[in-house]
Amino acid sequence: MTTQPTAGTGPWSVPPLFAGLVDDTGLLGPREGSPVEQVVARYLAARDGAFSGLVGQLVCPVSRLPALVKELARAAPARPVDLSIVVDTGLGAVPKALSTVLSRPALLAPRTVETAAPPDVDAVWLDRVAEFVPEDVVAVVEPRRPAPDDPAGTDAWLDAVRRVADQGCAPRLRCGGPRPTDAPSTADVERFVRVVAGTGRGFTTLGLHEAVRVEGGGGRRHGIVNLLVAVARALGGGDVAGALRSTDGAALAAEIGDWSERAVSGVRGLLSRCGADPAPGTALAGLGLLSR
Repeated sequence: MTTQPTAGTGPWSVPPLFAGLVDDTGLLGPREGSPVEQVVARYLAARDGAFSGLVGQLVCPVSRLPALVKELARAAPARPVDLSIVVDTGLGAVPKALSTVLSRPALLAPRTVETAAPPDVDAVWLDRVAEFVPEDVVAVVEPRRPAPDDPAGTDAWLDAVRRVADQGCAPRLRCGGPRPTDAPSTADVERFVRVVAGTGRGFTTLGLHEAVRVEGGGGRRHGIVNLLVAVARALGGGDVAGALRSTDGAALAAEIGDWSERAVSGVRGLLSRCGADPAPGTALAGLGLLSR
């Protein structure tokens, strides 16, 4: 099943399992390390490049939206950029941010509004989120995950995940980041996946940059392929933890190759988007999951 990407300049064929899966989260990084003009140039090049079918939304915090609009006006994209707005200045800033985006339909198309939840997230707060987000835009909420040594907090976190899903929002799972604690344990990811599979509500991730799990250096980096297989196993009553722990990309890819169209649809119905920077197209092609 494992292959090497073949030579050529044409686009890779991206199957439905990976179509529009990977969002560009470059604008969430430190400003000095991710200038808006560089992120925009990379995103637009990727959207029209060899792995264009993989590319999903451009993720932008509210605080950087004016700079993004200015840079897109200068770049003049051939079609609007699908945008995920991340709330980093309070929910009260969402109406103005959406107004800014909607007033520039040639540059931007709002797809999701994402926000972190307070520790005591409840139906009242979630109703407030819904009031700010139009019906045709997906509300994404990230419940706060507790410290690894807080089992009571883990139960509260999973209850919040259920609450978010039951309220019609998409839960978000943070899978990595600049701090070691940003990467959840395999057990926490398994619990999250099983909870969302039980609710049937689609979810998103942030900080999932590897195609296949990588271990070493005193830490772990979860993989996109692992999570896709984990979701499929959760839906089918299989070994979710084993899928998340595996570093055998060839075996995971072979399992995916046996999926039916219905299975693929079920997986993407749950795992709708993965925030990554940059998109791991070459790695996925090397596993034989994309083709010329």
